Amino acid sequence: MRPDKSLTPFEIRLYRNYRVVHGCRIALAFLLTFLLVRLLHIPEGTWPLITLVVIMGPISFWGNVVPRAFERIGGTIFGSALGLIALKLELISLPIMLLWCAGAMFLCGWLALGKKPYQALLIGITLSVVVGAPAGDMATALWRSGDVILGSLLAMLFTGIWPQRAFLHWRIQMANYVTAFNRVYQAGFSPNLVERPRLEKHLQKILNDVVKMRGIIAPASKETHIQKSIFEAIQTVSRNLVCMLELQINAHWASRASHFVLLNAHTLKETQQMTQQTLLTIAHALYEGNPQPILANSERLNEITAELRQLINEHQGDNVAETPIHGYVWLSMEMARQLELLSHLICRALRK
Repeated sequence: MRPDKSLTPFEIRLYRNYRVVHGCRIALAFLLTFLLVRLLHIPEGTWPLITLVVIMGPISFWGNVVPRAFERIGGTIFGSALGLIALKLELISLPIMLLWCAGAMFLCGWLALGKKPYQALLIGITLSVVVGAPAGDMATALWRSGDVILGSLLAMLFTGIWPQRAFLHWRIQMANYVTAFNRVYQAGFSPNLVERPRLEKHLQKILNDVVKMRGIIAPASKETHIQKSIFEAIQTVSRNLVCMLELQINAHWASRASHFVLLNAHTLKETQQMTQQTLLTIAHALYEGNPQPILANSERLNEITAELRQLINEHQGDNVAETPIHGYVWLSMEMARQLELLSHLICRALRK
C-alpha cells in the first residue's frame, strides 16, 4: 500500500468506528462459513468455524491477520504430521505413542518461548485435535487438519475483502493525538485566562491515547515495510511532548511576575503561534498524506530556537521571575526541537 495515500472522509469515519466494522466482518464471515460447511457437508465442520474466529477475532488489521494465518497453517501442518504419526504408533504400542506425544509437546513448549509462540502453540493444539480421533482413524484426523487449514484460508479471504489497514488507523490516531495536543496547548497558554486552567485529565487522556497506539505499530510496519524504529521514535517523541507541555504549563503559571513577563514577550508569542501552526500542519499532512508542508516549518523552528536562547540572556538579571522564565523558555526550545524531530519522522513515514 502507498503510505502517502490521501484519506477520504468515508475512510476516516470508517476507521473511527473500526470496532463496529470488525464485528460486522466477523459476523458475516461466520455466517458464510457456516453455510459453506453445511452445503458442502464437510466432516468435522466445527473446526473451520473455530479457526475463523480464533484468527479474525482478536485482531482486525491486515498486517496482523496474514502472518497469524500463515503461522496457523504452518503449525497445523506440522502438528497434523505429528498427530498422524502418533495415531499410527498407537496401533503398534500405546507406550511408544505416549512417548512420541510427550516429545512433541516438549518441543511445542520449548518453541512457545521463542520468536513464534503462536505457531508453536498451534503445533500442540493440532496434535491434540488429531490424536483425539479414534485409534487408527486416519480419515477423521486428516479432515480435522484440512478443516483448520480451510478456516485459516477463509479468514485471510474475508479479511482481504476491503481490509482494514493498521497504518491508516495509525495515521488517524496520530492526527487525533496532534489535534488534541494542540487544543490543550492553546488552553494552557491562552492570554484570555486569569487563572490556571485544570488540564490534568486532558493531559492524562492524551498520554493514554499515545500508549494505546503502540499496539498497531507492528502490523503497520508489516503492511508498509516501514522500519519499526521509525514508529517507535514517533511514539517516544509524542510522549515527550506531553510531559514537556505539562512542565511548560507549570512554569507559565508559576508566579504573577513571571506570568506577566511571559505574556508580553514577543518572541514567546510567536513561538506559541508557530507551535500551533506546526501541529495543525502535521495533523493535516497525516490526513492528506503530503509531507511537504511540514518541512516548510522546520527552518522557522530553528530560527525560533535561536531567538529563545537570546531571550534567556535578556532575563538573566531578573531575580523575581528568573527561574520560571528560564524554565519556560528552555522548555519552549526543547518543544520546538522535539516538534522538528517529529516532523522529520512523520515525513519519513509518509514518504516511504
